[in-house]
Amino acid sequence: MDGLSEWFTRHKLPVGDWVEHGVDLLNDHAAGLFDLIADNLEILIEGLIDILQWFPPVALAVLLALFGGALHRSWKLGLIMLLALLFILNQGYWEETTETLALVIVATFICMLLGVPLGVATAHRSWLYTVVRPVLDLMQTIPTFAYLIPTLILFGLGVVPGLISTIIFAIPAPIRLTHLGIVSVPRNLIEAGDAFGATRQQLLWKVEIPHALPNIMAGLTQCIMLSLSMVVIAALVGADGLGEPVVRALNTVNIAQGFEAGLAIVLVAILLDRVCRRPGAGD
Repeated sequence: MDGLSEWFTRHKLPVGDWVEHGVDLLNDHAAGLFDLIADNLEILIEGLIDILQWFPPVALAVLLALFGGALHRSWKLGLIMLLALLFILNQGYWEETTETLALVIVATFICMLLGVPLGVATAHRSWLYTVVRPVLDLMQTIPTFAYLIPTLILFGLGVVPGLISTIIFAIPAPIRLTHLGIVSVPRNLIEAGDAFGATRQQLLWKVEIPHALPNIMAGLTQCIMLSLSMVVIAALVGADGLGEPVVRALNTVNIAQGFEAGLAIVLVAILLDRVCRRPGAGD
């Protein structure tokens, strides 16, 4: 048996070499395309950061608190948001918080823009879900550092490889939950729509999407939480935000700074979770 094991080890399949060769081919023949994507994504993120940082910090904190309270018709939520944001400002992490918010907003927007239609398509075509499901499993289980290297090579150092890695990690959530919501629509609702002469588009927008909306909103919340979990990973490849002081604290064994930045990330996660919940779903 030892000889058989050694034979398998000597005849290793060059999977890593294949991937490296594929990345090199992309880098050699599609560098212009990747540079274009990186430039546009960087402009988008930096523009959003400029907008968030244009407001005076206290004014933006009040506006965000008013928005959250009005959206959920809860003065308690508005007050909690205001206190949490003022605490982050007090700790000196306001600029990093706005940078993290911009990264999370852009990543979540792209994930939902791509994930919801793909989830609907997989729900209507079982063969497509059979093809997509192992890919989603791979995207969620593979270590993030494993695909951080190819994205770093293709898109260069900065916020873009962190954004792409965040999208890869977070997009399975909206795809899976949208698929689950669509396939769980009761058959009698579909039959009722058919009986009234509804087209496929009308069934989708007036029956399936409304019924699947709680699942889609759950996918949105999960996407935000997964995106926030990647801020430290993004900081390792040059992205600004709350992950940067965490990495700096790790390198210098600065317990105070690490705890403060980590607490700011937790507060941002809690606030985004509360705000993005479906209104009326409970506190």
